[in-house]
Amino acid sequence: MAANRPRRSSLFSALVLILFGVLFLLHNYRGGLDFGHLFRHWWPLLLILWGITKLYERTAARRQSATGAGAISTGEIFLVLLLLSIAGIFTASDFVLRKTPEIGDVFGNSYSYDLDVAPRAVPADARITIRNGRGDIRVRAGDTPQIRLSAKKNIRAWSEREARRIAAPASLQIAQEGDAYEVRPAGYDPGDRRIAMDLDVEVPRKAILTIRKDGGDVEVSGVAGEIDVASQAGAVEIRDAGSGVSVDLRRGDVKISGVQGDVKLSGRGGEVEVINATGGLTLDGEFYGPIRAEKVAKGVRFISQRTDLTLTQLAGHLETGSGNMDIFDSTGNLTLRTHSYDITLDNVTGKIKLDNRDGDVKVRFASPPREDLEITNKSASITLTLPAASAFSIVADSHSGDIDSEFDAAALKKTSTESGDAHLEGKLGARGPRITLKTSYGSIALHKGA
Repeated sequence: MAANRPRRSSLFSALVLILFGVLFLLHNYRGGLDFGHLFRHWWPLLLILWGITKLYERTAARRQSATGAGAISTGEIFLVLLLLSIAGIFTASDFVLRKTPEIGDVFGNSYSYDLDVAPRAVPADARITIRNGRGDIRVRAGDTPQIRLSAKKNIRAWSEREARRIAAPASLQIAQEGDAYEVRPAGYDPGDRRIAMDLDVEVPRKAILTIRKDGGDVEVSGVAGEIDVASQAGAVEIRDAGSGVSVDLRRGDVKISGVQGDVKLSGRGGEVEVINATGGLTLDGEFYGPIRAEKVAKGVRFISQRTDLTLTQLAGHLETGSGNMDIFDSTGNLTLRTHSYDITLDNVTGKIKLDNRDGDVKVRFASPPREDLEITNKSASITLTLPAASAFSIVADSHSGDIDSEFDAAALKKTSTESGDAHLEGKLGARGPRITLKTSYGSIALHKGA
């Protein structure tokens, strides 16, 4: 009789299905359950639950004189592996959506709801912080000492009923923090990828402004105080800003114009454009361009894995992109170390020290140079164009390459070796700067300009 008794099904399979069902339901309902964090810290509980159920089944089987109960079955092992694989897929998808939140926009339908927040009076030079998750932020300067705030709640959901439920508690508040003020989310998790809040904010013209946000564009205009922006994704545009701008970016383009102070950009991003700054421009990070700077009174400092550039003044413009770096019309000193750029310097009249490789270098002076010039290149050519009336002393060396000079004077002597090296040395005119040119596996050319 005992041999014909049907085999008991395991409690463990039922408990595991209930547990994972609850977790998946919470994930879908809450939209923010972090599977990765949960399993990294609490996965041993699954083994404990498995052991407890096996112990219980074995004890119960002994009371009933049943055999085989409490043993780990192949079906249980496959069930655990299957559920863990599904949880891994959820974890991976959450990770991708956190890193690229715009992907989530393709799921569900979009619903929008307007939100108005009561204005708040603040000092004319108040320190104001704006925090947001996903969504665009537009800030403009006003003539009254108050913060005026309106927003649009953009909800992704499968139905309008679900969208209204998600949107209902989502709001914004203007809170005072000591002597500062903060615009921040209220009633919802700003990391919830179903919710994007587009903000339209008016602040006093002399306010000191800080913006912190995850995804979406930022636009600021007319704010005269310092501006500090940190953005995970999205474009940043700042116009007619006051006493300085700082932007830390992880992905997106930057456009800044009309700054009465310094501009500091850090992190990584795409296109950069900075025009009309009374201070200096600092770029510290990986910006893949094109990069354009124009009329930066106190010059440009650019530091990346590829480039180390210091330019003390920029009356014209600097531009990089598509393997080219061009600098036009600058009276400041230039120090540049880089590689794989074709470099053009046109009417850069300060002292120049340039070190490049795997890219041609072309330098042209509209008037006779007054400062020393030193160019070192590798596996590429150097072309220098000077007015015919220029005075200078020169030392030029080309390893495995030729030197061609349109300046013909007895004091300029060119020599060559049997191995293919060329050397040019001498002096032209009574006084002039020192020019040092050196390259390998490339030619050197000296041209007379108009």
